[in-house]
Amino acid sequence: MSDLLIVPLKKPSEVDVVKPLKNLIQSSYGSSDKVPNYGEAVNEFSKLRNSAIWKFFEKYESSLDIVYNYYDQLSGLEAKVPVQELQIPFKWKDAFSKGSLFGGRASLTLSSLAYEKVCVLFNIAGLESAVAAAQSLDSDEGLRLATRLFQHSAGIFTHLKAAVPAAIPQEPTPDLYPEVLTILSNLMVAQAQEIFVVKAIRDKMKEQVIAKLCCQCEEFYAECLRGLQKESVKNLWEKEWVTTVAGKQAGFHAMTQLYSSLACRASKKVGEEIARLQHAVELFKAAQSRSGKSTMFQEYADRAQRNLVESKKDNDFIYNEIIPDVKTLEGPGKAQLAKVTALAAPMGQNYKDLFVDLVPVALHQALSACEARKTEMVNAEIQKLREGTQMLNSVLASLNLPAAIENTAGGSGLPPSLQDKAKAVRDNGGISQITGMFKELPEALTRNKEILDECDRLLNDERDSDNALKNQFKERWTRTPSDKLTEVFRTNIAKYRDIINKAVQADGVVRGKFDTHVNGIEILSKSPAELERSVPSSGSAGVSDSPSVQKLRSLMESVETIKAERDAIEAELKSATVNMKEQFLSALAKDGAINEPAMSVSEIGKTLAPLQGQVQESLKRQEGILAEVQSAHTVFTSESGGASNSRDALLIQLAAAYDTFMELQGNLREGTKFYNELTELLVAFQNKISDFCFARKTEKEELMKDLTQQSSRSVAPTPVLPAHHATTPAAPTSAVDGSMPYPTGGMANMPMPYGASPAAPYPTYMAPPMPQSYNPYAPLPYPQTPYYQGFPQGPPPSHYATYPGSLAHQQQQQPGSGYPRQPGW
Repeated sequence: MSDLLIVPLKKPSEVDVVKPLKNLIQSSYGSSDKVPNYGEAVNEFSKLRNSAIWKFFEKYESSLDIVYNYYDQLSGLEAKVPVQELQIPFKWKDAFSKGSLFGGRASLTLSSLAYEKVCVLFNIAGLESAVAAAQSLDSDEGLRLATRLFQHSAGIFTHLKAAVPAAIPQEPTPDLYPEVLTILSNLMVAQAQEIFVVKAIRDKMKEQVIAKLCCQCEEFYAECLRGLQKESVKNLWEKEWVTTVAGKQAGFHAMTQLYSSLACRASKKVGEEIARLQHAVELFKAAQSRSGKSTMFQEYADRAQRNLVESKKDNDFIYNEIIPDVKTLEGPGKAQLAKVTALAAPMGQNYKDLFVDLVPVALHQALSACEARKTEMVNAEIQKLREGTQMLNSVLASLNLPAAIENTAGGSGLPPSLQDKAKAVRDNGGISQITGMFKELPEALTRNKEILDECDRLLNDERDSDNALKNQFKERWTRTPSDKLTEVFRTNIAKYRDIINKAVQADGVVRGKFDTHVNGIEILSKSPAELERSVPSSGSAGVSDSPSVQKLRSLMESVETIKAERDAIEAELKSATVNMKEQFLSALAKDGAINEPAMSVSEIGKTLAPLQGQVQESLKRQEGILAEVQSAHTVFTSESGGASNSRDALLIQLAAAYDTFMELQGNLREGTKFYNELTELLVAFQNKISDFCFARKTEKEELMKDLTQQSSRSVAPTPVLPAHHATTPAAPTSAVDGSMPYPTGGMANMPMPYGASPAAPYPTYMAPPMPQSYNPYAPLPYPQTPYYQGFPQGPPPSHYATYPGSLAHQQQQQPGSGYPRQPGW
């Protein structure tokens, strides 16, 4: 026996995985503090790939640990990042080098981690077949390892039949055709069953048990032979494959008859024994003829011949039994020990995740959505506080409070509150600081527009190039059109442009408020002496200690208390945290999914409920205070005569200018932060598009290379041989015992599978379309400044709150009965 077949390997190409992987992790986990630490892990992953893809060709058992580890790292990474976004142009050549000559593609380049996993798995199965075939069949350890690897290899090929269509949304290379994977899986199972036969013979099991094992092995090889001879794939294989499988099919049928004859000898069924031995001798000759190997099964063929001579002699002189027709004899039955072993996770025994701290994609998305939901609710409360404070300031400014009650004694001195406000304006840079911040906004805006324009240019150039080649090669240009792959990219570009347009509108609103109060801000920015000269003196007598003045002063203290309390409440709202990680992980482990809205809302509500109550209480108190202020101010104006002069009008104007200055400072700081964060996001977005375009360029070059090579290799049809030269008999049309496709002219005349007729082209295998929910390029998050979250829910706390930045917008083997189990097997 032996002559075990080895699956050839796909040929890999080296590729840079570092830059695209770093870009992907940065864009997906940009807010994580641990992202910078993954540079070393990414470099280690790259080294592991470079080592693994060449270890496939070192056909030793020690190579398996390295390639297992690489596959495990791929599987681990797949669960933690959106793998379809990883724009790395992986190129793998067809394992059967003749594929490109007969209608299939010689290689395929795809920018998909799922495609990389498929190719790595194929080569793992091939390497396992090589290591299994290299084992010594003279030791139990070698036999155990060989059967384990053959069965696991069969499991991989079976798994790939389902994995390939999902990973390759176009015609794959011939080695990944479903019919080819089926054949390879059947071959591995057949060879595993063959090892079990060897083990049973070495252990001197009962002849009837061995016959059952051989019968099952013959059936496996028969199924494999039928697959190898299919018209659509028969030109893939080396000639040795078909001849070896054909020989083994006949050989194990012969082995079945041989060991059945031994069982007949033990039970003194001499006539049946001779019939089976005669058939076995014939089958052994057929096996050697079909395989082209005169020594195949020679040991057992000699034994069958010796037994046949002895049995005939005994029958002639002693028993004189009638020799029955072998076709009328019952088969021994079948015992299947070789099974397809399903893939285990992880494959390696010493797997250590390089990206252990990266949470699964589903968990990361749920945490991001929960954080966005919390931020929106926090912003809504902060919004209420700020709107209340703005209304409070506007009412007090219209009443010239507290300046009016600070200047009731007459004279030219400035009210202390106005002096404090002027000092605050000067300390914050005054008018020059505001104008400088206004000048920075257009520069940041232009920078962001230029990045988006470059993104558009890259996508347009890639699309135009793809369309030009599609027009040139027509239906031969089989890769996915650019427009289908870039739809989400272009949607995101449109979203970003819409965000920028809204930002420009908000800039205009902020500029309008500045223009309205620029004179007042200029006055407040002056030195104390200049400010005093700018404000007219008061000529009225004061009522400094009247009850109305005392009442207003008390109310002004209450107003300052409310403002201080609101600053504290806002700080607590911003620092509120909700840790849902453990709950989300439990839900993911239990149900395989996370119902984020249902889980987040109640938990966030519990956290924010006390602060929300404080917000409501503060706003309610404000209503009462304002009512008292207006009532007391009415009394105050009646006592002071209610005269309004130019000094009072200017003081009112300066109070409003101060409030506007402080508001503008917050607006412009938020606007500057917004544009800077948007720049970071757009740079990451541009990097993703650059990676995509580079990957598509590599795919394009490889496909063009394949097309031009196929054109240069085109061969004229093979001329038909003259009738008098045709010596090969027709294809088999009948079978012995209903399983072996022997020709009617006898087993020795079995035709070799490679005839003179030209091969038919491979069938076009198209994978099913990707599901509608498939999203290859998930949108990037928008800037994280709190006031950009939650748009468009509720009125914004400032003009920059109109930017829709919420992350929430983006969401949503057991032995056979006929074979006694041996210890250790």
